[in-house]
Amino acid sequence: MIDYQKTIEKISEEVKAYAGRGKQADYIPALAAVNPDQFGLCLHTLEGGCYGTGQSNTRFSIQSISKVFNLALCLSIEGENLWQRMGKEPSGNAFNSLVQLEYEKGIPRNPFINSGAIVMADILLSHLKNPEEDYLRFIRSISGEPTIDFNRPVAASEQSCAYLNAAIANLLKYHHNIKNHIHDVLEFYFLTCSIEMTCEELSRSFLPFANHRVPFTFEGCSLTSSQVKRINAIMQTCGFYDEAGEFSYLVGLPGKSGVGGGIAAIYPSRYAVAVWSPRLNEKGNSVMGLKALELLTSETSESIF
Repeated sequence: MIDYQKTIEKISEEVKAYAGRGKQADYIPALAAVNPDQFGLCLHTLEGGCYGTGQSNTRFSIQSISKVFNLALCLSIEGENLWQRMGKEPSGNAFNSLVQLEYEKGIPRNPFINSGAIVMADILLSHLKNPEEDYLRFIRSISGEPTIDFNRPVAASEQSCAYLNAAIANLLKYHHNIKNHIHDVLEFYFLTCSIEMTCEELSRSFLPFANHRVPFTFEGCSLTSSQVKRINAIMQTCGFYDEAGEFSYLVGLPGKSGVGGGIAAIYPSRYAVAVWSPRLNEKGNSVMGLKALELLTSETSESIF
């Protein structure tokens, strides 16, 4: 029997050697203002255990981790038709690449790069009766936490310097892969990225992806076991920008990172884990977060491989 509390406390000490490496996402003013020298980790098991260390109860902007929730909602709405508007392949390029999107005629390589997420925002705007309220209801339902909310100052900060994302949205519109007004799509996209959670709330929210044998039914979202497994597959291959192969090699878990410094991952049929540390490497992934998850699967010998 693995003592997860002892394990994550040991990991918390070991990753201190990596403190100070990397820097927070300073191209978004609100994220640049976050104290970068923080670290939190929380793990929930399907049996009901909850194990946390560090700043695991400090809320942070989950940023691109929200794309997993967006994909769940979009699959629930669109089913297999979703893949007519985006692919399922790793990008192999930066998450905000214009060149790749132009080369592929406005079809994003996968849902987790910015262009794919902007298309998902467009889909949600088209189908949700009250997009902001409906989206929050789903997030609060899957997390079991009614106080989770958007951080509107973070969303406004991101939108104030969103020149490249605006270019992506315009290119998508040119290729007829955006139906709504570009301003509205980007505003909703940045709101979903601004959602704030703690590591404890985030790991709890990912438990349903780890437990695909139980019906996935939350406020406004219902998925089959097969659809949940396919979301996990896309997390495995596309969840870490163009560092997904390295994460698979070192960690061996499906997961998703965000430039707020968070990472959420699952070990199917066993646990969900979330880690947060704002300093990022050059690929946009948390330095201490990546190392912590590598140590977790090495210490426990639990990975999908």
